Amino acid sequence: MAAGPESAQLLTLRARFPEAEILVVEHHQAHAASAYFASGFSSASVLSVDRAGDYRSAVLFEGEGRVLRPVRELYFPDSLGDLFSRVTELLGYEPRADEHKVQWLSTAGTPVYAAIFSDIIGRDAAGWPKFDRRFFAADRLTGGGLSRRFYDAIGEKIGEPVPDAKKADVAASLQQAVNDAVGSMFGIAQSVCIAGGLALNALLIRSLEQRFPRVFVQPSSSNAGTALGAALSAAGDPIPFSTLCLGPAFGPDEIKQVLENCKLRFRYLPTEAELIDEAVRALSDNQIVGWMQGRMEFGPRALGNRSILASPLNPYSTENLNIYIKHRERFRKFAASVPVELAGEYFDVGSNASYLATVGTVKPQHQDRFAAALLGDALVRVHVVSKDENPLYHSLLLAAGQATGLPILYNTSFNLFGDPLVCTPRDAVRSFYSSGIDTLFAGSFVVEK
Repeated sequence: MAAGPESAQLLTLRARFPEAEILVVEHHQAHAASAYFASGFSSASVLSVDRAGDYRSAVLFEGEGRVLRPVRELYFPDSLGDLFSRVTELLGYEPRADEHKVQWLSTAGTPVYAAIFSDIIGRDAAGWPKFDRRFFAADRLTGGGLSRRFYDAIGEKIGEPVPDAKKADVAASLQQAVNDAVGSMFGIAQSVCIAGGLALNALLIRSLEQRFPRVFVQPSSSNAGTALGAALSAAGDPIPFSTLCLGPAFGPDEIKQVLENCKLRFRYLPTEAELIDEAVRALSDNQIVGWMQGRMEFGPRALGNRSILASPLNPYSTENLNIYIKHRERFRKFAASVPVELAGEYFDVGSNASYLATVGTVKPQHQDRFAAALLGDALVRVHVVSKDENPLYHSLLLAAGQATGLPILYNTSFNLFGDPLVCTPRDAVRSFYSSGIDTLFAGSFVVEK
C-alpha cells in the first residue's frame, strides 16, 4: 500500500523534532477536545459537527474528568454541514465559504419550509439525523444538487434560481431545522460543548443556550481550532479559556517603521489615557475608526484588537460600515461591544457572548437606539468585554460611556473585501487607505486622512 500524505508529515516532524513524542489526534477528537477541555465543565455531552471530517460528519462524546469517550457517529453523506453548503449554493452564494451569509439572511425570513428541511434531515429512534436521499440528485452538479422532489416542495421549477422573495424564508427554514436537529443529537443533558465548522453558527449556539442549562462553544471551532484541541489533548489537563487574543503583537518601533516607510504623517500618543481620549473624540465626531491593538485574535471574529469601530449614535453607521467600508449585504449586521458589567442593562444574552459566538436580544426600551444593528426579532450580535481579558478595549468602552452616555460601540472585523483579518501594521495601513475608515489607531500611533 502506498504511503499517504500523513506518513510524509509524520516523517518530517520526526526529522525536525527527533527527541519529541508524537501524538496523533483524530479530527473529531481534536474538535471535541478543543471545546470540552477549555469549557471548565467537569462533565458534559460534547458534539463535534462539521461537513465531513474523516468521513464522519458528527461525533458525540461523553466528557468525564480528563476522559472523552465517543458515544455515537454520523457518517457522510448524511451531514448537516453538507446540507448547509448545498443550500448556500442554491441561494446563489459560494458553498463552503458563504454559509455565514445564509445564517444572517435567515433572520430576515420566516421558516415556512421548515417541515421540508426536517423531512430531508429525518430522525431515527434516538433523535439522530437519518437523511432522506430522495431530496438529492447525484447527477445535478449545480444549485446544491437538490432534486425535483425538493423544488416541488418549495413550489419552484427544478434548476431555476430561487426567487429573491423566497431566499430569506428558505434560509430561515434551514436554520430552524438545523437548530432542532443539533439539539436533538445531544439528547437530555445539563452541560453541552460543541465544536466543528457548524458551531460557528451563532444562531445555532443561541438555540442551544435556550435549550440547555450550560453551553460552551469553542469560538474558533472550524478546522483551525483542531490545533487547539490537539494541544489540549496532549496536555492531558483541562485548561479553561481566558482569551482568544493569541496572535502576534507589534511594538512601537515596528509600527513606527511601517508608518515611516509608507511616508505617512502620524501622531504618537505616549499614554493610554491620551490614546483613549483621542479615540473617543473621533468616535463622538461620527468617525469610523480602525483599531489595531495588542495581540491579534485567533479565529474568524474581531474581539477588540483588530476591529473597525463606530458609535451607535452615528446615524449613518449602517451605511458607512456595511456599504462603503465592508461592501457587504445589508442583512449582515455588525456587533455591539459592551462592558460585561453593563451588558444586562441593554441586552439579554447567553454565556458565549465573550467571543461573539452567540446572539442576544435588545431590551425593548433600547431597540430604537440600536435599530441599525438589529436582526430579526430584536436580535443583535452582542460582544461582552471584560476588564481582565481586554483592559484597553474595556477602558475605551467605559470612556465612550462617560462622554456620550452610551458605553457601547459597534464592532466589525478589521478586514476588507473578503481579505483575512488584519494582522500586521502594514495590513492595517493597506486596509485603512483602501476604505472609508477615517482614523487609524495602531498601537500608540494615530493616522488621519
